[in-house]
Amino acid sequence: MPRPTAQPAVSPPAAPPGTLRFSVLGPLAVHRDGRPLPLGPLKQRVVLAALLTSANSPVSVDALTDAVWPEEAPRTARKNLQVYVSALRALLADDDRDRPRLSHTGAGYVLRASEDELDLLRFRALVRSAEARPASAAAPLLRQALDLWQGPPLGEDLRRSPRLAEEAERLELRHLTAYEGWAEAQLRLGGAPTVVEGLRDLVERHPLRERLRSAWMCALSASGRQAEALAVYDEYRQLLARELGLEPSGAMAARYRAVLAGDEGSGADRDSGPARAPHGSGRCPATAALPPDLADLTGHGGELRDLLDLLTDDVPGGVVLLSGPAGSGKTALAVRAAHLLGDRFPDGRFCVSLRDPDGRPRPLDAVLAETGALTGRPAPQGPEAWRAWVAERRVLVIVDDVPDESAVRPLLPSGGRGRVLLTARGQLGGLAPVHRLSLPPLGTAEALQLLCGLVGPGRVRADREAALRIVRACGGSPLAVRVSGMRLAVLRHVPLREFADRLTDPAAALDELTSGDVSVRRWLARGWAALPEDRGRDAGRLALGTGDGPFGLTEAAEALGCDERHAVRVVEELIEAGMVTSPCAEVTAHAAQYELPHLIRLYVHAARPAAPAPVQG
Repeated sequence: MPRPTAQPAVSPPAAPPGTLRFSVLGPLAVHRDGRPLPLGPLKQRVVLAALLTSANSPVSVDALTDAVWPEEAPRTARKNLQVYVSALRALLADDDRDRPRLSHTGAGYVLRASEDELDLLRFRALVRSAEARPASAAAPLLRQALDLWQGPPLGEDLRRSPRLAEEAERLELRHLTAYEGWAEAQLRLGGAPTVVEGLRDLVERHPLRERLRSAWMCALSASGRQAEALAVYDEYRQLLARELGLEPSGAMAARYRAVLAGDEGSGADRDSGPARAPHGSGRCPATAALPPDLADLTGHGGELRDLLDLLTDDVPGGVVLLSGPAGSGKTALAVRAAHLLGDRFPDGRFCVSLRDPDGRPRPLDAVLAETGALTGRPAPQGPEAWRAWVAERRVLVIVDDVPDESAVRPLLPSGGRGRVLLTARGQLGGLAPVHRLSLPPLGTAEALQLLCGLVGPGRVRADREAALRIVRACGGSPLAVRVSGMRLAVLRHVPLREFADRLTDPAAALDELTSGDVSVRRWLARGWAALPEDRGRDAGRLALGTGDGPFGLTEAAEALGCDERHAVRVVEELIEAGMVTSPCAEVTAHAAQYELPHLIRLYVHAARPAAPAPVQG
């Protein structure tokens, strides 16, 4: 784990006897009064690590099961988890009934910890405190944050769990981002010699990370090593072209020109004040042009945390893709993230859709005209000017409902200060570099919570069984649950049991999932119409021929009427299109499990009477 020049470790503040200290920024450890506690067998430690990395937030039983048994969970998994949790409660002396350290809620297990107790929370707090502060104040705060790290997060043994390995990678990325911030603050304070060699080591480990390259180039230039600084840019430009077919961002190119001109002040951004917009750029006329945040947005807490982490860390190309089928809540989650990140993107947060209200793809000229109006740039301007504008500013742009790669590729910067968050039904496999997040269906408890907020807790308590039938009939789709709740809120005279009965008929369920001008059928129809005709036919055959729940390759081949080799290609194309999901972890092709979203099945069954032949696109 890279660290700045050695400094004394930060000592935690004095604490009363019995205080616990949790560590995940290095080997997993728990100390009471300075003495390490025995954490038990590996599986128990995996449970503890999963809870600590999501401290103060619920971790579902399914997530814990996946972390402990990534390949195949035993039938006794739930009971085993209860044993591990009981052992952890005893270890942590969790006997406070009013405010237990480790508790269970409807959404999962929650381990409570404060910033003074958990190094990860302390690290995040210090990094947040350093943001938007002058370099003289930010540098020591970031140093304190970096000094909390004692090695690779979670240790090597826990990384055998793919879920924890992924979490460890995210933590390492946040450490790297903090290191970059510390180095940039040191550069502003004239401390180039103290950071130049450390940056060299990091660039060797992360050769495509532009922010590191830029800081290293500045440090070399400010140290009087201009020729080496120019060589850093040239090497990076050739590497990008060879590996990714890209050019350095506009911000990186501007930094190179400043070094070339011998402008060390510009090259090092030497400034004791807070970070500023690029010279001559000004501020955006509207700092936020976003849809309203849904006050009752429910579920997907883990995905929201991942999204916030990605948007505030350096991701490849500065682009994140949030994908999921129609009605899965992609746009709502993206908008929630943008509202939460107002302080991180002082130059603006904007949302632009690549489809018109009827679901048709919008022409690029119309999209660029809208971005010009939102950001106050003179029109007309081409995609090159837009990409440079995003790269040079600390902005967050939501590009919503992307139909395909060709529609969005001209709008994506190749790095820089801005971030772009895409939402799409498909995976957009032709885009790179992009960090992808898939949005799973809501869990039953989350869906029930959403319904409860719409129809009232008393009505749900009066017939909880019917409420469960309703949310299960919605297949975990936030849109379907929301429409059901909106409809029931109007139809106060309709018992939940009667509405649940209506949803049991696949051919008529979509007729019920309509409230005012909000129609689940219309949303599904837009996605279906965007499919090529043969892919729509294949999706229809899978929906009619595989039955409810997951299906394997053999079932897919039988439903499609082809051999398994061809079936694999068809299913994978439907995964890319967002019509099929693969709920299991990576396994061999013949053991893979696939699933059609429940609403897709409903749509196909509803269309079946009008089209007895295989469904067309």
